[in-house]
Amino acid sequence: MSLPLLANVVWHVLAGPQSRHASGTDTARRYARGFSPIMGFADPQRPDFAAFAPHCEPGEHLYCAAWSGPVPTGWHVEADTAAHQMVWERDAPDDDAPLAAVRLGREHVPQMLALVALTQPGPFGERTVELGEYWGVLEDGRLVAMAGERMEAGTLKEISGVCTHPAFQGRGYARRLMHRLIRLQLARGQTPFLHVMHGNDAARTLYARMGFRHHSDIAVRVVSRT
Repeated sequence: MSLPLLANVVWHVLAGPQSRHASGTDTARRYARGFSPIMGFADPQRPDFAAFAPHCEPGEHLYCAAWSGPVPTGWHVEADTAAHQMVWERDAPDDDAPLAAVRLGREHVPQMLALVALTQPGPFGERTVELGEYWGVLEDGRLVAMAGERMEAGTLKEISGVCTHPAFQGRGYARRLMHRLIRLQLARGQTPFLHVMHGNDAARTLYARMGFRHHSDIAVRVVSRT
């Protein structure tokens, strides 16, 4: 099992399977510009901000996981919170009520970005769609719900970007899109996992009912170079 990787999963992602989508050094890395603005350190207890500085612009907001120590000179913490890490623990979900989902690609990026801006599911960039399979529901040509894959480390594969337009909530779109992804991941021999920000109790309760169990909590900060 790859669960020990979850303690510093961002680093294991950016220095491992998705390193081709990252920039940085052997101590500090980030998704390349255009992807989700997420960074990580090889050793979160001794984060190498000096090595990372050339790889970001002043004022650029980056999500940093697993680090909660003192803030170094020249950096500012924009937000200081945490996330629940949840891991799938059941067999493959049933292929429930048919859903006319479409595989999302670059041609859908403007609509994906608009839906993300409206619903705020977490850090997302114009190239995030390249990190895995993204599926969505279109109503009259408009994207109203989506879910996809982002991080990958060992056998772990993250479900991310789950969101539904407020006018279309309550129809089970997000759950059914997630079920599709979970079935795909389990068929590949992967372990689905996800992050839920502290305070989002409704989402956490929904995911627990679906079959995700709480694994641990992880510090999450949004930082910028001053």
